[in-house]
Amino acid sequence: MLAAYARYLEVERGRSLHTVRAYLGDLAALRAFLRTSAPDAAGVLLDARLADLRAWLGEMSRGGAARSSIGRRVASVRTFYDWAQRTGRIAADPALKLAAAKRSRHLPSIVSAPEAAEILGAAAVAADDGDPRATRDRAMVELLYASGIRVGELAGLDIDDVDLEARVATVLGKGARERTVPFGAPAADALRDWLTQARPRLATADSGPALFLGARGRRIDQRQVRSAVHAVTSRLSPGTDLAPHGLRHTAATHLLDGGADLRSVQELLGHRSLATTQLYTHVSIERLKESYARAHPRA
Repeated sequence: MLAAYARYLEVERGRSLHTVRAYLGDLAALRAFLRTSAPDAAGVLLDARLADLRAWLGEMSRGGAARSSIGRRVASVRTFYDWAQRTGRIAADPALKLAAAKRSRHLPSIVSAPEAAEILGAAAVAADDGDPRATRDRAMVELLYASGIRVGELAGLDIDDVDLEARVATVLGKGARERTVPFGAPAADALRDWLTQARPRLATADSGPALFLGARGRRIDQRQVRSAVHAVTSRLSPGTDLAPHGLRHTAATHLLDGGADLRSVQELLGHRSLATTQLYTHVSIERLKESYARAHPRA
């Protein structure tokens, strides 16, 4: 049954392998809870009742689980039981009335435009010595900040997905949705240096069409991208450590600060809902309020 559910998530819902593994992990955690705390269900997912699901969430909450984690598990079991009912495995959906506390929305960590320029300048200086990995890291950081793409989208890029003349990249986002994102001249220059000078030095028979390569010549993975970005951004100042997603947040905020409309930023970031993109307007408002407090005589 779980194998059929996994195929449904991947093929029909277009979920990534990472998401499929997370959803199956949530069901495994629920089964473990049912074995010990719900005698009527006895560890059988299809026998769970609404009260069992609520007790499971309550145990997680008392254990200190973050709201975001609980919310993800609510979404996971809702998806599973909806599928189970539609495929005739259960008569009624026990998760239909399942609700979780609203997620707390934290303002994302970002850096200012001068700080972003300093980060990119540090990456360029590090690449000046010709080290292929430093050249790659500069290209990755430039592209992440220029386009606002996710780290997984960056790792999945092939060479043919990038048009240096038109300065656009075609990325495969969440739900296997494809979109085209623009990037600027500095990112194009950094990518050109990587493709012509550095990538050939790292490429092997296993490289395939991957745009960015790891140390062994295979397609770079998300963990390697994060490590590279951490290494570059930590040069900004002591204690600074901006993750790749921080560059995405920074790009969105700087676009809105510069006058970009919300719909355009939504398209660039690949958000399904405009409400998700609106989070960045809150960031810009906070920055505006800080500037007002510093500058206005009656603030």
